[in-house]
Amino acid sequence: MIKDFFVKKKKYVTIPSQKMKQEVPEGIMKKCPQCKKIMYAKELKKNLYICQSCGYHYPLTAYERIETLFDDDSFKEFDREMVSENPLNFPDYIEKLNKDREKTDLNEAVITGKGQINGIKTVAAVMDSRFRMGSMGSVVGEKITRAIEQAMKLKLPLVIFTASGGARMQEGMLSLMQMAKTSAALKHFSDDGGLFITVMTHPTTGGVTASFASLGDYNFAEPGALIGFAGRRVIEQTIHEDLPEDFQTSEFLLKHGQLDRVIPRDELKQTLSTVLSIHTEGGEK
Repeated sequence: MIKDFFVKKKKYVTIPSQKMKQEVPEGIMKKCPQCKKIMYAKELKKNLYICQSCGYHYPLTAYERIETLFDDDSFKEFDREMVSENPLNFPDYIEKLNKDREKTDLNEAVITGKGQINGIKTVAAVMDSRFRMGSMGSVVGEKITRAIEQAMKLKLPLVIFTASGGARMQEGMLSLMQMAKTSAALKHFSDDGGLFITVMTHPTTGGVTASFASLGDYNFAEPGALIGFAGRRVIEQTIHEDLPEDFQTSEFLLKHGQLDRVIPRDELKQTLSTVLSIHTEGGEK
């Protein structure tokens, strides 16, 4: 069917000097970056942005993830108007923030709020790697901390979906302080009997991995996600050894006991609602 589409639509085929190359019509078709198969964008969306050929999980925006997981019109956002400033007067930082806001329609790299997953009330934080590569600055740390505190106040479970390049260098030590702040808030939440689930998505690295992302009562991940602290090259240069090809993938971490389960996206909503219902008082929604 897809082959016929390209045969009939001659205008989508160009012939370079040496070999013929198919061009993908923008907005209509998508090419899988892993297996290179071409598919309809609408079909990809229906399949939750999972390649039907190889199972590659496309990165989701924060709002796309909320749409796929939370019951219709149930999600109510917290602290949407919080924005970062430039406490260290880092050159061009404000300009870069403004460009990311315009590009992503987000004010920061995380969305927090509460909603329902198959009828179960839940507080959530959803990171978005399009905004400053999902890096954690003061506002990201503050929004996540406030979400933890709201979950404790409302006696609701907490789910955090991570996607981050680590701490935000433009905020220096103020960024690194968010690791301790979020971790301390989670300790209070845990002592109060709260349930915390992390779902690590591609990529989850640096200070986010080394703080709240790894502190869940359940630590889940999507297939093929890059998860780690330092980069592969840095580790190889430090230990003077070659690392396995699948090093720092979710599958590698599962095999070595750092994750509880790797969950395909099309099974995630049901799995989360099952776990949440088990820990809800009386086993009810």
